[in-house]
Amino acid sequence: MNIFSKNLKVRNRFLLALLLFFIGIIFFLSGIGETGLIDETPPLFASAGKAMSQTGDWITPKVNGILRFDKPPFYYWLMAIIYSIPGNQSWDQLGSLSARLPSALASLFLFLILGDSILHHHKKSKYKSYLALVGSLGFALSPLVIIWSRTAVSDSLLCGTVGISLLLFWRKFFENNSRNCIFPWIVLSLAILTKGPVAAVIVMLTLAIFLSTQDDRKRLLLKIKPLQGILITFLVSTPWYLIVFLKEGQSFLDSFFGYHNLQRYTSVVNNHAEPWWFYLFIMIIGSLPFSIFLFHGIFETIKECITGTGKDSKDQNSLYLFALCWLFAVLLFFSISATKLPSYWLPATPAAAILIAKSAQMLINRQKNSSIVWFFTTLILLGVSFALSMSNNWLVLINDPEMPNLLNAIIEDRLLLKARIFIFTLTILSAFFTLKFIPKSIVLLQILFLFGQFFIMNPIRNITDNLRQAPIRQISQKIKYLRKSSEPLAMIGIRKPSLHFYSKQIVFYESNSRIGIINLSERFEKDKRNNLIDNPNYDSESFLVVIDRYSFNKEHWKNIKRQELGVYGIYSLIRVDRIELNKYASNFQKKGLKSDWNVEKFERF
Repeated sequence: MNIFSKNLKVRNRFLLALLLFFIGIIFFLSGIGETGLIDETPPLFASAGKAMSQTGDWITPKVNGILRFDKPPFYYWLMAIIYSIPGNQSWDQLGSLSARLPSALASLFLFLILGDSILHHHKKSKYKSYLALVGSLGFALSPLVIIWSRTAVSDSLLCGTVGISLLLFWRKFFENNSRNCIFPWIVLSLAILTKGPVAAVIVMLTLAIFLSTQDDRKRLLLKIKPLQGILITFLVSTPWYLIVFLKEGQSFLDSFFGYHNLQRYTSVVNNHAEPWWFYLFIMIIGSLPFSIFLFHGIFETIKECITGTGKDSKDQNSLYLFALCWLFAVLLFFSISATKLPSYWLPATPAAAILIAKSAQMLINRQKNSSIVWFFTTLILLGVSFALSMSNNWLVLINDPEMPNLLNAIIEDRLLLKARIFIFTLTILSAFFTLKFIPKSIVLLQILFLFGQFFIMNPIRNITDNLRQAPIRQISQKIKYLRKSSEPLAMIGIRKPSLHFYSKQIVFYESNSRIGIINLSERFEKDKRNNLIDNPNYDSESFLVVIDRYSFNKEHWKNIKRQELGVYGIYSLIRVDRIELNKYASNFQKKGLKSDWNVEKFERF
């Protein structure tokens, strides 16, 4: 009987894993290479990864001929490995599949481990598979996860490595064996190589808060073998930092640790100043439309902690206490930070998903709470439905200079009509759940939201790609045929790093001001950078310019003599004579204007 029961548990675990894997493959990986890279940060990551694969320099990330120290190399390494696969360009023509795959796979693995952890630690419950499914889908359906798991930046990889590391630590607390605790520390090392010291802070702060709630904290601390773990983490994560410091010296310290870590935390960078309660708001947005379930899970977990339930690390309920500590650690750390961005909340999304599963567990056990939770969920969906019904009034307010035809494209695709029907259907369903108790109702809503991603989010991605990114790819192709004698390439006004990625040329990015003209004139003489393959001819008599229509209408660019080579969306491709450029620059300098291109900037491309 025991053997039969054990085999049944293994089979159930395998079937759930298979189901989650199938869902994860479709949700996270489908179509990630069908649209181009989105400016501005993803092309910078992709360029650095491709540069590593082409040059063989896997130590110093470079973009557009400049060292890039804003992030450690782990994401670049993963991209570089994929870019190095023979024939890569034949199945990844846009270069976006290789760039986005690390983010997608990180979310997929975390999705699977999250479900398995909830299942494993609810092994005595008959609802264990249901709770595991709710928790996994709660993570996958977070608006933040939906966006960043398909974005070629390091945020999802940080979320994945931090999340997996913390779940492995939790398993160690929960298990009875005393085997070596290696894997959580190795994954933590990879997290540090993904985004720096912030990973260690989040993990250590979470563990410290959780252990402070436990009566047997000394025994639990010994189970994760901190001395051994710190040594492992040091040996895995620090060699790159030491090597690049020996190679680049003070510039690396100033850029990576000084600006991108310390300064971002202690002062506002790039105007990303937000109030102290910003992440409380993001917590709500990041869990929509299941935000009420999250707060219900938080409330029930706090109540159990006060009463003493779940404080035993061997108790399955302590998983939720661990998730609460995890959520609070991220909230505390980033709320103190001077620079605040929505993506900083990503490492908390797995914890939020576990607490959503907690709410689902309580709703099964306590029918009286169900109507209240579903009532507020219905109100949220009703609010979204009302906003969509009034879209004719607020859509006209959308003014994206890079996509002037966005409104027409949305109307032509009937995207708003689809969204209205979809959300209204969900609102009716939620209202039904409010009136009638169905124990497993939340997963029905989650599955519908899962399907909704394909006929709402995918069209949005395609529309924005066609309007915003396709013109840059078209210009990049045109440059390959029109470029004469390795002419230098410049971009004026709106700055698109994807131009460098797709044209494979050094691009001089400048503002559309008069000083921008002075800068450009001087940079062709003094800011000579080496390209990966085809170096610019800095002695060329002419140069190519990609300029947006708004910059083109400025007097100093409008009057400049040029050869017009084509118009692509809001961008024009022109050829300008060097003598003409220098003449204008000289006139502006006589009026007292000075260049500023050589002022040290940590964020540049």
